[in-house]
Amino acid sequence: MERWACAEIPALPMQLLLRAHPDWRSHPTVVVAQDLPQSPVLWVNETARRGGVVPGLRYASALTLAPGLRAGVILDPEVARAVGTVTATLRRFSPHVEPARDSPGVFWLDASGLERLHASLRDWARSMHDALNRIEFDAVIAVGFTRFGTYAAARITRGTRVLVDLDEEQRLARSAFLRQLHLPPETLDALERLGVRTVDDLLRLPAVGVLERFGPAIEHLHRLASGDLWAPLMPQPAAEPVRRHLILDAPEGDAQRLLFVVKQILHPLLAQLASGGLALAALDLRLRLNSDAWSSEVIRPAAPTLDAVRLADLVRLRLETMRVDAGVTEVIVEAAGVRVNPEQLAAFGTSAAGPARDLEAGTRALDRLRARYGDDAAVCGELRQGHLPEARFGWQPAIHLNVPRPRRVETRPLVRRIFERPVPLGDHLGLAAGEDRGSPDEDRRPPGGDTAGPYIVSGGWWVRDTHRAYYFIEGPHGELWWVFYDGVRRRWYLHGRVE
Repeated sequence: MERWACAEIPALPMQLLLRAHPDWRSHPTVVVAQDLPQSPVLWVNETARRGGVVPGLRYASALTLAPGLRAGVILDPEVARAVGTVTATLRRFSPHVEPARDSPGVFWLDASGLERLHASLRDWARSMHDALNRIEFDAVIAVGFTRFGTYAAARITRGTRVLVDLDEEQRLARSAFLRQLHLPPETLDALERLGVRTVDDLLRLPAVGVLERFGPAIEHLHRLASGDLWAPLMPQPAAEPVRRHLILDAPEGDAQRLLFVVKQILHPLLAQLASGGLALAALDLRLRLNSDAWSSEVIRPAAPTLDAVRLADLVRLRLETMRVDAGVTEVIVEAAGVRVNPEQLAAFGTSAAGPARDLEAGTRALDRLRARYGDDAAVCGELRQGHLPEARFGWQPAIHLNVPRPRRVETRPLVRRIFERPVPLGDHLGLAAGEDRGSPDEDRRPPGGDTAGPYIVSGGWWVRDTHRAYYFIEGPHGELWWVFYDGVRRRWYLHGRVE
């Protein structure tokens, strides 16, 4: 009989958020769509749920239920990378792995015949569970006979579970509560008003009117649970690694000669990528030193490319920063490719009709900076939503150079250089500790002569209350300072300078 397994990383976005902020684990925490007070809550941890916070609430409403609430945003690319990592781990236990398209964190595996390779399916499931724990994911594994049965078992299981026969699987699936199956909250409320709380209750409803009354999500679930809808396992094909491995005759400690070795490997590797309609997106360079230690570096060009000269230059810059004095005995070069159309494969420069500035040369310069100093060596600013000045902009890696499109202005604007974190003003004025503080009843005016202000910035009650009075003042040497008085901390801060 065909055997299925369902591996679930419960609340995957929440797990990613708590991995990024481990100190939040003991606090009520939610994942929100955006860092805005009216943004909907997408995922909640158990502490927040006990406080009454549920998915679908607005962030501001959730704060009224759990005042110490922590919140963060997990972007789709972060989830996609995690799904790829888990998929690669699961392929060590079954060659056929299908990540769920609509439920990130749910994976189905083909478990048929694996009991012949392992002591039991229970041992196989436990080994898979331990492997996911080692890459810092809490997981649930259920082994059964059908797609829906294993999914329902995983939703109500902790750790691992192996179902003995199809009858046990059906009984377990029918006992599952609908709230455990990631269904829309408004639909669940409508079903509960009718007394429909479990899968068994749902299956008692006539199939004819489920779609019209409760929508496609419940109709799809009804068909899956009843066995009326069957879909085969659709595993995600594993990408064959494009790699070259070379063992050197003698340890090599010269970076220039190592570059020559890598260039010999690079040309056939790029030819293999091109034959499959791929361009190189990242190059993983691994060197085994004479001391048996491995050194690994990842080189990413700004855009997928097959330009061997450009890639060799990036490798040279990275090799110059690596310590290979002990000598290298093995070289492994592995390429990550992405599919591109033929026109993209052929385009490695600007056309004569292009802009006067050589943007491609500028992009290559950024590549060289990142290759020598790391991916964060070149950044550019971006505007963001936020009520505080320091929250209205951020930094992202500068990958490409674009044609500048300056705005026409009638009056030359002032350039305001903002500190990443406001600095106590007393540190710049030579005041003793505490002299730049005041009482809440004082009429606060900034120190110095001429001033402009105040300009009030207040709000942030959805995280912490903020009240600032901003002023422009003249510094000790005639420079123009941008300062504010923090009404909560009762202290003056220097936030930037105007040029």
